[in-house]
Amino acid sequence: MDTPNEPKRVTEQDRLVGQRIKMLRKSKGISQTALGRALGVTFQQIQKYENGVNRVGASRLSEVGRALEVPVSTFFEEGGALLDQNQQEVFDLLRVRGAVDLLNAFITIEDDRLRREVLAIVQSAARMEQDQGA
Repeated sequence: MDTPNEPKRVTEQDRLVGQRIKMLRKSKGISQTALGRALGVTFQQIQKYENGVNRVGASRLSEVGRALEVPVSTFFEEGGALLDQNQQEVFDLLRVRGAVDLLNAFITIEDDRLRREVLAIVQSAARMEQDQGA
C-alpha cells in the first residue's frame, strides 16, 4: 500500500489509459507536441502518459478527452461505459505498432480499385509470413 509520502504506483489500468490516449491521438493525426500544447504540458509528459510511466489524473484525463473529442469513458473498460467485445478487439488491433499509421494512409486512397490492390498486397504479405512460420 502506498504511504502518504510515496507517489502512487502506475497500474495496468494506467497503462491501458495511456495506450488509448496514444491510439486516439494518432487516429486523429494529432502530434504529441500539439496535444501537449492543448493541455499545457510538454510532449515529454504526453509520452510519459502514453507509455504508462506517469498516471493521468482525473482532471487531466477530462482535458485529454476534450482535446481528442471523446468522452472520458472511452479510456476505461469498466464502469459506466463498458466496451462491447467488438470495441475491445478494435482497441487491441490498433495497439499494434504501425496499425493506426497504416489505416490513416489507407483512408487517404480515394480510388476503390487501388484500395483493393493495397489490401490484396497486405493480405498476401500476411499469408507469406504465415507460410514461412509454418
